[in-house]
Amino acid sequence: MTTENLPSVSIVIPAYNEEAGIRHCLVAAIEQTVPAHEIIVVDNKSTDGTRAAVEAMQVAFPEANIRLIEQDAEQGITPTRNAGFDAATGTVIGRIDADSALEPDWVEQVQKAFATGEFVAASGPVEYYDMPMRAFGHHADDTFRKIQVKLAGKYVFLFGTNMAITKAAWLAVRDDVCPDREDLMHEDIDLAVHLALKGLKVGYVSAMVVGMSARRLDSSPRDYLYYVERFERTYAHHGIHDVRLLAPMAVFLGIYPALHAERRLHEHHTAQTWGGVPHPAAGETPTAPA
Repeated sequence: MTTENLPSVSIVIPAYNEEAGIRHCLVAAIEQTVPAHEIIVVDNKSTDGTRAAVEAMQVAFPEANIRLIEQDAEQGITPTRNAGFDAATGTVIGRIDADSALEPDWVEQVQKAFATGEFVAASGPVEYYDMPMRAFGHHADDTFRKIQVKLAGKYVFLFGTNMAITKAAWLAVRDDVCPDREDLMHEDIDLAVHLALKGLKVGYVSAMVVGMSARRLDSSPRDYLYYVERFERTYAHHGIHDVRLLAPMAVFLGIYPALHAERRLHEHHTAQTWGGVPHPAAGETPTAPA
């Protein structure tokens, strides 16, 4: 297959207060065997130096077509993702997190996978770059996700840290995806459910590999439980009650105690709050959204 027949790939990166890691994320997105069509950072009301860091990268790498857009209408990952998807001009929209570090051939693998026309969206495995035994973790993650794909039936998951979707598929469901202003669900799973409801296929591609931080494990037990329970709340919101789809909950809850303790021992204190903080109980001071 010639390069002319391969789809162009935009990369969308939602960001809230990611000054510390956004450069690392952008460097990995730039240093690809096949360049991305564009790299879009969507800043969502950051109060740190996120915007300045991205602007510095635009100056340092003018050929990379880094675009910085602002989504200040609402706080939250869902409207921020949506703004990036709407702004993307590539045939395929890659979606990663601001703590992601793409493998050097990620764009190339996305192009090859989507050129087959077998699916309109897909996810791949991750490596936790700030955890020990990275290669083993990658293999375990890939194996588990393959099993989950088989269990999921038509409701194959999407994983926001490492996913891609055709622009055409996004336009087909953009008016249907849930705004989730109450911050109850996994926005990536909600997107996958709406694709399935439209009869659009979601795939899984082992060759699409992304490094990511395990900083979610730095969350308090209460915040982590709220995050994990998003799986159940998302499916229940759509009237889907299939215990097989909740397998990730059991895995994530099972690994949390030991890995949380290990990270505290090594002084990781960068808990990820965007999409993980529960609503405060009565009488508590509300936590600022992240």
